[in-house]
Amino acid sequence: MEQNKISEPIVGVNGNMITVEYSGRIMQNEVAYAVCADARLKCEVIRVRGKYADLQVFESTNGLKVGDMVEFTGELLSVELGPGLLTQVYDGLQNPLPLLAEKSGFFLQRGVYLRALDREKVWHFTPIAQAGSKVVAGDRIGFVMEGVLKHYIMVPFRWRGEYTLQSVTAEGDYTIDDVMATATGESGDLFNITMTQHWPVKIPIADYAEKLLPETPLITCQRTIDTFFPVATGGTFCTPGPFGAGKTVLQHAISQNARADVVVIAACGERAGEVVEILREYPELTDPRTGRSLMDRSIIICNTSSMPVSAREASVYTAVTLAEYYRQMGLNTLLLADSTSRWAQALREMSGRLEEIPGEEAFPAYLESLIASFYERAGLVRLRSGENGSITIGGSVSPAGGNFEEPVTQATLKVVGAFLGLSRERSDARRYPAIHPLDSWSKYPSIVDKDQLAFARGVLHRGSEVNQMMKVIGEEGTAMEDFVVYLKSEFLDYTYLQQNTFDKVDGASSEERQKQMFADVYRVLKTPFTFEDKESARKFFLELRQLFTDRNYMEPEAPEYREQSALIENLISGGSRKDA
Repeated sequence: MEQNKISEPIVGVNGNMITVEYSGRIMQNEVAYAVCADARLKCEVIRVRGKYADLQVFESTNGLKVGDMVEFTGELLSVELGPGLLTQVYDGLQNPLPLLAEKSGFFLQRGVYLRALDREKVWHFTPIAQAGSKVVAGDRIGFVMEGVLKHYIMVPFRWRGEYTLQSVTAEGDYTIDDVMATATGESGDLFNITMTQHWPVKIPIADYAEKLLPETPLITCQRTIDTFFPVATGGTFCTPGPFGAGKTVLQHAISQNARADVVVIAACGERAGEVVEILREYPELTDPRTGRSLMDRSIIICNTSSMPVSAREASVYTAVTLAEYYRQMGLNTLLLADSTSRWAQALREMSGRLEEIPGEEAFPAYLESLIASFYERAGLVRLRSGENGSITIGGSVSPAGGNFEEPVTQATLKVVGAFLGLSRERSDARRYPAIHPLDSWSKYPSIVDKDQLAFARGVLHRGSEVNQMMKVIGEEGTAMEDFVVYLKSEFLDYTYLQQNTFDKVDGASSEERQKQMFADVYRVLKTPFTFEDKESARKFFLELRQLFTDRNYMEPEAPEYREQSALIENLISGGSRKDA
């Protein structure tokens, strides 16, 4: 697209929103630069009305005044796509933060924007297409190795129609700006294909053959999730919870152990301390599949709550666009947004400045539509090459006071396929992960038999009811049958739902191990134990619970695992014979 390069005057400044009176041609989501005394501040057109345009500024607007000029670029807000994205830490505008810190020091200067990718790094290119081939947007020209992944060089997504390859560069070492192929379109014009391309962040990349229904479970190695509240590959889920309920630890566990090829973390508006924790601890996580750093297949988009709200809003779209790019290579990508509540608050602030009619709790009336459009960019797709690629989106929600009835949580629940509600009650009781087994739900299939799972859930529900009843009438007023159900529900909770994320064995349970563990637990739940008194029942289940818990920390191949299993078998068999 030709750059418009027109300049128009500012007629109003309201926080990080400016109003421009224009006479030329502009468009929604166009990028512009407000020229301040010491910098050019990046903006985006968010509303056009008559001869006025409202723009959100991605920087502090201090010093910006009426009469200053705004330069329009004629380009939409876009990200740069190409080799070198993995391992990077970007802000919401895709500025590489480590390089930005080197240039600006500890305090980032406004108006400083850097190229997203390294122009000097050399990549070894291997062609897979040939001159004379007919290609369309998204078709593969060749690939470079980005860590352990094949990073395909593709025909730019913005090209429309069919093109003929005139030349393909020979195998060798090149930089990302070198021409990898040339192609002619229907008009006969010659176009260059390099390793990089740009794509507008608010338009989904849709160069695939078909969108499929997500049905295959995404194994996260977290027993509560995979068994009771599964997430599908290409599905969506949310993890609402109050402060301190363990969202960050759960996020790290999922990103480390989930069967995903690429992980994108969008720290969109969390407190600076929590974002620093992600930046410090995440690179220290080990990828269990390769033994290398998890950062080798990860991208972090970082915007704290102290950064401008418009940049916070952009970070979500930047993250999902990068995830879509890797999906187009036939990879399974996992996007974790933390937290979408802060993103929604940024939307609320801009809506207030636009003087729009507010919805519930002053959020914009179109909040549900925006949240839905974000989660709809997840999905399992079949590419034209015949391969499948996916984006699984998980959003952390931070409702004030843990109130799940607030608008952001409710709008999210309407569109996601799984709800992993974190509970203050469980976190206070040190029952981690603090996913509430009664409040949470999932629409996706589990890795275990659905009838057995329904029975286990019934035990949890009945056990909770008995527990509430005992708080009123006491243990002595509870029937033995009900008391045993309560003990079984506690046994299920302690031995299966709770998991020590920081243990090298218990921190990640494979699908096969989960199925075996659940079968053993299910057997206990189904066995009709009877006891002489409540004390003997409690003693039996405490001993059984300890045996199961100790076995959770043992490798299945270890001799002690088999010995522990024998002790469990003897206790269950002896107890059922004795009580029969």
